[in-house]
Amino acid sequence: MDDDTRRRLAVLAFSYSEVGASLAADLPAGYEHLRLSRVLGRGRAVFDDASHRLLTWGMHERSGLTVTATDDDVRRDGLVLLGIRRGPVTLTAPCRVVQVVDEPDRRGFVYGTLPGHPECGEEAFLVQIAADGEVSATVTAFSRPDRLVARLAGPLRRMVQVDATRAYLDALTDSY
Repeated sequence: MDDDTRRRLAVLAFSYSEVGASLAADLPAGYEHLRLSRVLGRGRAVFDDASHRLLTWGMHERSGLTVTATDDDVRRDGLVLLGIRRGPVTLTAPCRVVQVVDEPDRRGFVYGTLPGHPECGEEAFLVQIAADGEVSATVTAFSRPDRLVARLAGPLRRMVQVDATRAYLDALTDSY
């Protein structure tokens, strides 16, 4: 990320007030909610590989987004500018990392939207390994349209969000 973009994004406040709420059991009212999970496989190697993809922006890149981040690894307060292309439309989506989860059996992160993102809200990306070795990934989001283009998309916006979330999970499932 170039210095001008970093400086411009660094001073922006989140575009929503419920920072960190995507890790709560009950998501905040006034937003659309999305929670999708998928079993990725079994064993510590699957968990470590999926965690690595997630925490190095690989999941986002493999899902078709362009990623310009302040750091190669996801870090708390790190900035990321995601490039989203849907048909002839290209949008940029600035976000800041709210929290990084680094536990023995659960890894991931949360990022929140900054002004200029088509949506306002937050997404949590988690990979977990259960006691029996089953590895799963969950994406949890709360959001609502923020920019005109998102508001004009109507129900199509929700379909795009669900498709993007499925692409995230596919990116954790597919081998390199």
